[in-house]
Amino acid sequence: MGTTVSHLAGNAEKSASLDEEHSRLDRLCLEALRHEVMAWPKPGLVSPVDSGSHSDMHLGTFFASMDALQGSFSKLARAGAAGSSFSELQAIGMEAEHKMLCATGGINTHRGAIFNLGLLAAAAARRMADETLAGLECGAVVTKAWGAGILAGRKESHASHGNHVFRRFAAGGARTEAAAGFPTVYSIGLPVLRRLLQAGHDRETALIGTLMTLMEHLPDTNVLWRDGESGLDFVRGSAAGFNRSGGVDTPGWRARLLVLHRAFIARNLSPGGSADLVAATWAVHQLETLHSLPD
Repeated sequence: MGTTVSHLAGNAEKSASLDEEHSRLDRLCLEALRHEVMAWPKPGLVSPVDSGSHSDMHLGTFFASMDALQGSFSKLARAGAAGSSFSELQAIGMEAEHKMLCATGGINTHRGAIFNLGLLAAAAARRMADETLAGLECGAVVTKAWGAGILAGRKESHASHGNHVFRRFAAGGARTEAAAGFPTVYSIGLPVLRRLLQAGHDRETALIGTLMTLMEHLPDTNVLWRDGESGLDFVRGSAAGFNRSGGVDTPGWRARLLVLHRAFIARNLSPGGSADLVAATWAVHQLETLHSLPD
């Protein structure tokens, strides 16, 4: 009897520990979304100062969405730890998207972020549950566990802007990025973010510097949807010029970004895909840093 009670108590303690870890992942994802939207200035994007190129949303819309999403990432983490398939994760993601749309009156504030951060949270939890994955980055876990399912899911879904752009311009979009293990996040966003933080920049400045680097390199399907290849060329060229001039490392960078912000608004451009990957980059920075710390 004593052994049985001890065993049950141990299981209960382990379950409580896992629940706390999944809740921590939920908080981490929501924190990444909060940090992204609060950063300013960001060309064409919603911030605490204005709505950028968006007439249908503002800071309050984003916070309503984030409130509605509380618990969704912990649910995805639990599913990831349990070895769920991509289609099962997708069903949870669609449920989260429905909560978002109900909270925002039908406005899409975080669909891409739910997809990216949901997969990363699921991967982090799966890595903790499966010791054979312990040495992998979360992006690699996404590829190994769900990469094939993510790409197969593209064929089943035809309604999104990303799929429309994929067919028209052959741009990879969020599914290709995720299935490949988030190479843009790990190879471009994360090194820049960590360099800027190590150089002594505050979090907001480091995130904006990361955004501008992602904008330079990403074939952003949100931009392609709004203004085609000419819009994408303008966004990438503008970001490249900002970065070549020293980016956030040089004095007066906020004034230069405000000039770009006005130019983006005039052309109705919003690099939303890059913004989604900024949030993913911050989440990955936290996930991989915490994972590398000794127990």
